[in-house]
Amino acid sequence: MSTKHAFLLFLAAILSITSCTNGMKTTKVETTIKTKFQGKEISLDNEKKIDSLIALMTLEEKVGMLHGQSMFANGGVERLGIPKLHMTDGPLGIREEISQDSWAPAGWDNDFATYYPAAGSVAATWNPELSYIFGNSVGQEARARNKDMLLSPAINIIRTPLGGRTYEYFTEDPFLNKKLAVPFIVGIQDNDVMACVKHFAVNNQETNRDFVDVNTDERTLREIYLPAFKASVTEANAYSVMGAYNKFRGDFLCENDYMQNKILRDEWGFRGIVVSDWSAVHSTVKTLENGLDIEMGTRKPFNEYFLADKLIAAAKAGEISKEEIDKHVRRILKVLFQVKAIDSTDRTKGSLATEEHYKDAYDIAAESIILLKNDSNLLPLRLDGVHSIAVIGNNATKKNALGGFGAGVKTKREVTPLDGLKNKLPENIKINYAEGYLERYTQNDNNQKEELTLNTPRTVTELDPDKLNEALEAAKKSDMAIIFAGSNRDYETEASDRKDLSLPFGQEELIQKVLEVNPNTLVVMIAGAPFDINMIKEKSSTLIWSWFNGSEGGNALADVILGNVNPSGKLPWTMPKKIEDSPAHATHSFPGNESVTYEEGILVGYRWFDTKKVEPLYPFGFGLSYTDFEFSDISTSKDSYTEDEEIQINFTIKNIGDRDGKEVAQLYVSHPGSAVEKAAKELKGFKKVFVKSGESQNIAINIPVKELAYYQEASKNWVVEKGTYILKIGNSSRNILQEVSIKIN
Repeated sequence: MSTKHAFLLFLAAILSITSCTNGMKTTKVETTIKTKFQGKEISLDNEKKIDSLIALMTLEEKVGMLHGQSMFANGGVERLGIPKLHMTDGPLGIREEISQDSWAPAGWDNDFATYYPAAGSVAATWNPELSYIFGNSVGQEARARNKDMLLSPAINIIRTPLGGRTYEYFTEDPFLNKKLAVPFIVGIQDNDVMACVKHFAVNNQETNRDFVDVNTDERTLREIYLPAFKASVTEANAYSVMGAYNKFRGDFLCENDYMQNKILRDEWGFRGIVVSDWSAVHSTVKTLENGLDIEMGTRKPFNEYFLADKLIAAAKAGEISKEEIDKHVRRILKVLFQVKAIDSTDRTKGSLATEEHYKDAYDIAAESIILLKNDSNLLPLRLDGVHSIAVIGNNATKKNALGGFGAGVKTKREVTPLDGLKNKLPENIKINYAEGYLERYTQNDNNQKEELTLNTPRTVTELDPDKLNEALEAAKKSDMAIIFAGSNRDYETEASDRKDLSLPFGQEELIQKVLEVNPNTLVVMIAGAPFDINMIKEKSSTLIWSWFNGSEGGNALADVILGNVNPSGKLPWTMPKKIEDSPAHATHSFPGNESVTYEEGILVGYRWFDTKKVEPLYPFGFGLSYTDFEFSDISTSKDSYTEDEEIQINFTIKNIGDRDGKEVAQLYVSHPGSAVEKAAKELKGFKKVFVKSGESQNIAINIPVKELAYYQEASKNWVVEKGTYILKIGNSSRNILQEVSIKIN
């Protein structure tokens, strides 16, 4: 048994103890649970060694460490035993090795890796333990490839459903965001690898991302867009942060004194290094003095970077001090010592694309799949009397490990949905596969799919008549049909936002026609962001949401369809009925032009929908199960609390159905008597629990009273208002099942 899995079994044992506490004060065991993902601080033990190394370095050697000297590494100092800092992309797993001076593949035959589910999948599990598993597993793969830094996780808030990188981010909610980010980072760094938390900060759109100037009030910045970054520093002790492309209040974020110096370092005590996004630097002296440590990029020779020859010239001209340069070199050396890249013989070796890692990918995928609708109880699939199944849709065979503008994974295993069904269905059931729709884009002069640019990829929406007829014939002659629809990583991609919520490639027409010839049809959406599925919800009795779900995604999906796994995923964002309902679009403040102001303020995601009483298509936190749960007996350990105390909320979940299953209890807080604007409710706690059929679990969720604070701009402080608060327990933001009031004195 691996150390990681022994650790997780220990956690599971503790969780089983704490889930049975009811009406008890916080125990030592509960304190262990609360702090289990505390990261290791950067050591100060090597200060004398670092000082001696810096004293021996030339100006040119120091500057060489402050900029990229290949696509994914800075410069080292070989004569002093200082290695290069080797980086790799990692949102879906360890990127294939690329050339030293271009994005072309290096052509290795040993850089295959595990393709992990995207961050949206992790968020849909609502399971911090699985977030740790992801981080720990991918951290092992980074070390097996001799990497020092993993450019992950991406934790920007999902502000618009159209975002090209929505699949790569966790959620629209700052609380869920930080509770998933922290264990992910700790998992990575437990393997002597730096997590590089990105993109710092208010980087919430791909449109005009290179230059757009973001403006938001201080309260919105602090309450919505910074909590996960702060927790990454103060709880997970992240070793590195990536500066974003865009501007914030007039200054590019890679040279933004307020964000990088005053907040990140002075307020939060960050000891690590700040790395630029690739080609996101615009100055030399200002960039270095305002907090950036390493400039990375792609668009010019490495010596022409702002922190390369230009920095040497600035130093020789007296425009920047030796002490300033030494400060940044010292930071880099600290993190190299921290991950045992210097003077260490016991650094983690790691492992790559193992069966254990494929199992990690499966476990995440299996808990991420969301049952949105099951009105006819078609699921779990009962195979009595079923002799044939029509499997329809390009997404039944589409692979997403590679694709799009952003980083992917070269993998030897990617189980597609069709593969998964073939693996799991009895041999006597015939599968009639039809592609149904073609993934087609407007063509260029060479009759090739046009390169993805900052503009949304333009798709061909007309169905091919032969493919449509083939799909309809398959549906007619089969006992039931499964349509695999949605999106892919060529359509949802970094560097572009979608123009609307429409399904691409003519899929809506295909689905409607298949439902007409065979009503016994299950629709499975595979996508990383919301789409307009109003018609599908209305006309189909059965609807599942899946994701870009990794090497084992097809097997996990088949197991959910067949009932081998009871679905427990929950939406990590709100699915609107129409784009105009979403706050950034309702306020006409997306995407802006040279600047954008976040007019919705703190009312992001479900906060807007619930406060403004706008009905979503599916609410934040929504997801069904093959069983039913009942919530009861909510109480608190006391009726009133002071600011330094912790609220304990106790309640019972009973599984009243006939299948074992997992439920996510979601705790929202309302403060109707507030003197300032607040959302109708805010997520402040959650717990995922396994409950056997017919049994109950007594649950305790603890909230520090300080978690109820709002940011007061006038005093520049967090303030907990006195008064009555309503604590609401439910299984989505719109399905509150129990509530209780408390007072803060």
